[in-house]
Amino acid sequence: MDIFFSESIFTDRSTKKKLLLNRLLELTSFHYSNCLEYRSLINSQGFDIESMKDYVDIPFIHVKLFKKFDLMSIDESDIFKITTSSGTSGKAVSKIFLDLHTAKLQSKVLTSILKKYIPKRRPILVIDTKNTLSSRNNFSARTAAVLGFSTFGRELTFALDDDLTPNLERINEFYDRNKYQDVLIFGFTFLVFKFINVVKNLDFKSAILFHGGGWKKMLDEKVDKKRFNELIKQSIGLSTEVHDYYGMIEQTGSIYIECSEGYLHSTVFSEVLIRDTIDLSIAPFGKEGVVQVLSAIPNSYPGHSILTEDIGIIHGIDDCKCGEKGTYFEILGRLKSSEIRGCSDTL
Repeated sequence: MDIFFSESIFTDRSTKKKLLLNRLLELTSFHYSNCLEYRSLINSQGFDIESMKDYVDIPFIHVKLFKKFDLMSIDESDIFKITTSSGTSGKAVSKIFLDLHTAKLQSKVLTSILKKYIPKRRPILVIDTKNTLSSRNNFSARTAAVLGFSTFGRELTFALDDDLTPNLERINEFYDRNKYQDVLIFGFTFLVFKFINVVKNLDFKSAILFHGGGWKKMLDEKVDKKRFNELIKQSIGLSTEVHDYYGMIEQTGSIYIECSEGYLHSTVFSEVLIRDTIDLSIAPFGKEGVVQVLSAIPNSYPGHSILTEDIGIIHGIDDCKCGEKGTYFEILGRLKSSEIRGCSDTL
């Protein structure tokens, strides 16, 4: 994996493929040898590892399988941490088993991606509650996200009380200390929405806000992305730089961040495919379908190729008007038959 970190996170298609495809083939072979359930799946579908030559050849696991089985490619004695999908609306949750190596790799990749946008540590306002960090060894997607973004923060301040309402005194104290500083603000999308409906006219002179975790509740509120961004600027400052991001607990670390043109971009560590909703064949650019995500990170569990329950559309590769390389795409929503599982959708 070290060679990945010598490249720009947004590298050209051919350079990236040489790195990522080899890594994905390596992971496929490793998990086949070390995870009984994964091997059974590969065998039942008739996949031949030796014949895999492209991203589309890498077999995928449906995201729901992480709720039904304890999928891991390590000994139980090597489990360092278990993360769970706090976003699932049903009783079953995805359980992701991490060894120390994979946990460190998640952190290293996330840091490599975020430093592109946050080159230095800033005072951070987390639009969440302090008790989100109550457990460090068995924690949720919210916990993982808060810890990840907090790496780029200092003077950590939690904006919400335990009942998820904004603590105005604490928020105003943060604002008074840092209104002329470069600040970082992070929260799940619907919590940010609740925040900006209460907190008005803070007017930070230089702020970056990251949010993610699901848009269903926002659509229920009849608030689209354009209106959402307008409300953010009215709440915390016209100069605020806003980035939506897409990610999941099943591939922590491999996040896709929204560019200035409003598209999500894959990085050198990840790739996105769109599959037809009927026969799961690869959909052409410009056609919506089911999102498949590929990641170089998952070493302790077979999560390097996952078929999600999200609907998306790829617009192109390496030619986005923002100037960055990589596959650029949109997430349009969820399959109608799937349960609500976005982290902010279930709050």
